[in-house]
Amino acid sequence: MIHAEVAIVGAGPAGTACARQLNQAGVNCLLLDKQSFPRQKPCAGWITPAVVVDLDLCPETYPHSFTTFHSFQVSVKGMKFKLPTLQFAIRRVELDDWLLKTCGVPLIQHKAQYIEQVEGGYVIDGGFHAKYLIGAGGTYCPVRRSLFQQQNSLRPEDQIVAMEEEFHYTGADERCHLWFLENNLPGYAWYVPKAGGHVNVGVGGKAFDLKRNSDDIRRHWGLLTKNLEHWGLVRGHTYQPVAHTYYIRHSLKGLRHGNALLVGDAAGLATPDMGEGIGAAICSGMRAAKAIISGGEYDLRTIPKSSIWSIFTTR
Repeated sequence: MIHAEVAIVGAGPAGTACARQLNQAGVNCLLLDKQSFPRQKPCAGWITPAVVVDLDLCPETYPHSFTTFHSFQVSVKGMKFKLPTLQFAIRRVELDDWLLKTCGVPLIQHKAQYIEQVEGGYVIDGGFHAKYLIGAGGTYCPVRRSLFQQQNSLRPEDQIVAMEEEFHYTGADERCHLWFLENNLPGYAWYVPKAGGHVNVGVGGKAFDLKRNSDDIRRHWGLLTKNLEHWGLVRGHTYQPVAHTYYIRHSLKGLRHGNALLVGDAAGLATPDMGEGIGAAICSGMRAAKAIISGGEYDLRTIPKSSIWSIFTTR
């Protein structure tokens, strides 16, 4: 049996942000994830200025792809305009690996399945024991499944479904494009160019509204790829999209059960307006660590509910 003060299940941005804070405070913790790193992760990779600050991420010294956008090409129901902004994009396959390597806590590759609460803490699969437990395993986090089913239920109306692909494309447009509410989509589509000639394209929307309208996210993916060809943004590419789901923020209740805390997508923290989850994941991981270190409240109320405000940041 391996013992630690804190066990973190999930080594994405939320889990590694928590691990880094705990490690810096001298708290003994272990980090579990079913995958090895670097790993492919479907994600537009949009990060806000707040994320850059939280991670102490310096574009000049960050060793991987880092793209700065000073404007977005936006379309809202066909109305097109250029929006001045200051935003950034990374590749998750690179960022997640960098966060893991710099958090100071080695990864134990293990798929957590059976979690039980015992006197003095929690036991994971009979092989790991910790006083505190962090659920950072994403939408289908085993910590949520084992300990939070009754306490904090994710609502169907808050579920987002998405399809996307990231690939290398020679001659990619350097502008970031966003299309909102096109073809009755209860969400938006995107084209995000990244350093090194990579592009991420995708479409996401509310699953509840799509079903209510007898619609399907696959139809909107087909419309997007057809338009990308028509507009000359992507031509001749054979797509292999990945589908995934997550939840937008509704309530911050029930994210702590004893000494077990949920962070990131396991807590359903993506912003309701843009479905942006990296910022909330990192912030929640840091605050979970702070609550453990200080013995205080796990408080996420001041995490911004909206991503729109950050788009208007031009400084």
